[in-house]
Amino acid sequence: MEASGFTHFQQSGTGAIRKYYNYVRVTPMVQSLDALGQAWPLHDEVAEAGHYAATLDTGIRCEITVGAKVAVHRYTFPEHRSARVVVDLSCGGLGIEHGRTVPLRAQVESLGGGRAQGTVVLEGVPLSVYVEVGTPGWRQMLWHDRRLIEGGTRLDFDRIRHTTLRPFGLIFMGPAAAGQRVEVRIGFSLRGCEQARENLRRECGEGRPAFTAVQARTKARWREHVGRVEVEGGTPARREVFATALYHSLIKPCFADDESPFWPSSGPFAFDVCTMWDIYKTQLPLLTTICPDRAVDLLESLVRVCEEEGNFPIGYRMARGADRFFRQASALAHTALADAHALGIGDLDWNWALVHMVDDLRRMYGEDFFEHGVVHPISHTLDLAYAHHCTSGVARALNDKRLADDLDARSRWWRSAFDPTTGLLVDSSFYEGGRWNYSFRLLHDMAGRIELAGGDEAFVAMLDAFFGYGARPVVQPGVRPDPVEMAAGYALNRFEGLNNEPDMEAPWSYHYAGRPDRTAEVVHAALTWQFGTGPGGLPGNDDSGGLSSWYLWASLGLFPVAGQSLFLVSAPAFERAVLHVRDREFVIETSGHRETPISSDGLERTPPTRYVRSATLNGEPLGAAYLRAADVHAGGRLRLELGSEPSDWGRGVRPPSAGR
Repeated sequence: MEASGFTHFQQSGTGAIRKYYNYVRVTPMVQSLDALGQAWPLHDEVAEAGHYAATLDTGIRCEITVGAKVAVHRYTFPEHRSARVVVDLSCGGLGIEHGRTVPLRAQVESLGGGRAQGTVVLEGVPLSVYVEVGTPGWRQMLWHDRRLIEGGTRLDFDRIRHTTLRPFGLIFMGPAAAGQRVEVRIGFSLRGCEQARENLRRECGEGRPAFTAVQARTKARWREHVGRVEVEGGTPARREVFATALYHSLIKPCFADDESPFWPSSGPFAFDVCTMWDIYKTQLPLLTTICPDRAVDLLESLVRVCEEEGNFPIGYRMARGADRFFRQASALAHTALADAHALGIGDLDWNWALVHMVDDLRRMYGEDFFEHGVVHPISHTLDLAYAHHCTSGVARALNDKRLADDLDARSRWWRSAFDPTTGLLVDSSFYEGGRWNYSFRLLHDMAGRIELAGGDEAFVAMLDAFFGYGARPVVQPGVRPDPVEMAAGYALNRFEGLNNEPDMEAPWSYHYAGRPDRTAEVVHAALTWQFGTGPGGLPGNDDSGGLSSWYLWASLGLFPVAGQSLFLVSAPAFERAVLHVRDREFVIETSGHRETPISSDGLERTPPTRYVRSATLNGEPLGAAYLRAADVHAGGRLRLELGSEPSDWGRGVRPPSAGR
């Protein structure tokens, strides 16, 4: 690994998105400015929640920690007559074609005494910083185009273009004794330098070393959040993967409370939701369960974005302008809003939220859906029908029966997306998938969906074909597969291993056909074979924590049906688990849990499939393979008897369906 410095604001596990921020690069150096941008090998890396450390090839030990709105760097220099810390305010994005983020305007001011400030407008957003560097006796200067500006205290750029951009920023320089530590404290704000300074004062104090204190607070905060889900049993490797997945699940969305540059009032501002398509099925239900206050803050922020910009975003980034992810899906915020309303969490103005939910259904692809009952890409037809169902539930709960009935009628238009002769979606274009991937969505009318496919047996046979159940193994692509090799794999129309969002919920479709045993087989095979502790430990992009959240729910033996305030129940991977839901505990206990053989790398390599043979909830028999989300949020005890052979449990009572 190599590094040219340390930047701020990053994406988390996303794939081909080119918006990676990487703003405000800080580089400790013992070379001249001409070497800025050079990458040095990293040694002795340490990475944990709230702390990163590594040693550059130049001998400089680098440590970084962060707070809510601050970052603190600590650099330990070797002896050198001209050590330096360089702050580059011009960089952003990725060093690939079309991946660079170019500032539109900027101003930087050197205040003296180790202090400086600046604002850089990036994609229409003013990012302000206030910087303090604890280097008594060091010089501080501005620089532009890798040249020092003698005597200058301010840089102003009123108009920057790709062709006119030259790097610019600040430099702090002076002699360093061996082992001398230099601390760099940075406050951030989207509302100007004065607020950036106040944010720094609030979290770091006034002009004194703050690294240890900020790191301790951040570490404690992470410990408290990660501690909201506890598990017992399983191998050490499985528990390690679980803990890592929980950490990944809580990195995004990003909040900057009271920091919106687009509206003046205070309140939550979720400036990086990338994207709802990634997180609405698994991660948002996790936030709603263990961090309900933050989940409500997100929804309040999304309502405000809709109010200000005219639509609920599919993805929201630190950038001004219309939603840029509309090709992925339509009307996904409706699912999280419906769940929050059904659970009665938060204090949103629900009548006002309903107005925006209804209006949003008519925007973008929604207008064609409203007029024709079908829209392409065909997956948007399913999205919009489902969003109508979610919105109908909120309207009915608010006693607007006429609106609810109208929305219900449109929610039944999901049928127009399917070809009754095949039981699959009609031919269309699809975002990162095909009609097989998208044909097993957990719709609000799964009874009707299964009937359209020809009944339970026909639907299960389709799912079996998709997952390759009982089929011969396929040849996996090589390291650099050629187009012919890839085309042969795509032609199978098979499950790709959870490496894309449409496949996340497909295993649980078996539940609706009375086959929770098959769900357990497919899910536990994925948990066992597709996740690990080393490189390649995820079967695809983590996508802002969406995939890690899937792993969490699957390991707990639960799966949230977003928008229906429902959890499907399957065999957990751990003997016991506790979810801390506000001031309550939801406990999942098992009997008959079995440890499995462990390979040399510490992982379980025999799928530990244990079928649920019977269940009780708070001591009462539970014959259905699902729970209301309210049951989980109320706290209680789910006890599952596991066995090596399936039983009739969960086959007779199907999860709720709007069609019956």
